[in-house]
Amino acid sequence: MSWRRFRAVLAARNREFLRDRAALSWNILFPVLIVAGFAFAFSGKPSLQFKVGVYAAAPQQALAAQRAQHPFFRTENLQFIPVAKLAPAVTKVERHQLDMLLDLDHPRYWINSDSPRGYLLERVLYGSEAQARGGPAAGFLRETVSGREIRYVDWLIPGVLAMNMMFSALFGVGYVLVRYRKNGVLKRLRATPLTAFEFLAAQVISRLWLILAITVVVYFGADLFIDFSMFGSYALLLLVFALGAFSLISLGLLVASRIASEELAGGLLNLISWPMMFLSGVWFSLEGTQPLVQKLALIFPLTHIINAARAVMIDGAGLLQIAPQLAALALSSVLFLGLGAALFRWK
Repeated sequence: MSWRRFRAVLAARNREFLRDRAALSWNILFPVLIVAGFAFAFSGKPSLQFKVGVYAAAPQQALAAQRAQHPFFRTENLQFIPVAKLAPAVTKVERHQLDMLLDLDHPRYWINSDSPRGYLLERVLYGSEAQARGGPAAGFLRETVSGREIRYVDWLIPGVLAMNMMFSALFGVGYVLVRYRKNGVLKRLRATPLTAFEFLAAQVISRLWLILAITVVVYFGADLFIDFSMFGSYALLLLVFALGAFSLISLGLLVASRIASEELAGGLLNLISWPMMFLSGVWFSLEGTQPLVQKLALIFPLTHIINAARAVMIDGAGLLQIAPQLAALALSSVLFLGLGAALFRWK
């Protein structure tokens, strides 16, 4: 291997990317805009979770009187909605538009037997009745804790950063190599002393440091006005992103190893990236989904990147706790890179 030839190709690829101001700006602004949008959308007090309809001849006055007498009507996170007509309100309970309906004129209530919310509200009502009568709290001793809330944006940021890395790695390597092959750039490079290893190593290293630099800038730039929760080590988080980016770049190299059509390359890259984005837990947790879906998600490098990054940022995990994810990323990197190098062709 010639380090001189390697540095020349590396410098040329770096200049090509940095001169493309539109692509560079989009790689930085896109994740920032997503994080800022979700931070704004989910800022403020949490919305009320349960809706309780209250029917009476004078529902507003009856509701005010009940708040002074019955603890159920002082329960937090319940929204009490005055109802003027009983029959339409019962229909709303049937359609899950109301979680519970109370008739204060003839003490009774309605819940939907198929609604988990109605079941929980019924239990809250029974507990409030016992409390109103001065009954015991089921023999439990009340303890309290305090701490900072983990917001949705705190949970989201590792996934958004990893998703941005995925698109930059797959399209920044895979699509570019296909374009080089189609335009005859690779054919001309083959006529030089440059070896395939030197060329591919330069492409991988160039994209790797660019992805990490952009990720660091985006993280700390967004953190200035959003203030993310970070309970783990920054060095360990950087290791997760570095190994994850290397795995995704290797995957992009594998896809582009033999393809000469930009249309086919774009289709294959989208076929890989979109299922990864939706099944790797970028936007929502996979807990509670079908076991088959959870097992399928484990084949994607993006899943292991996001799981490891969230464990470090939110749970304060150490190296041993995320070792399985790091091992999976290292194994996938070796597999993708080995296959990509073996299948690579110049033309």
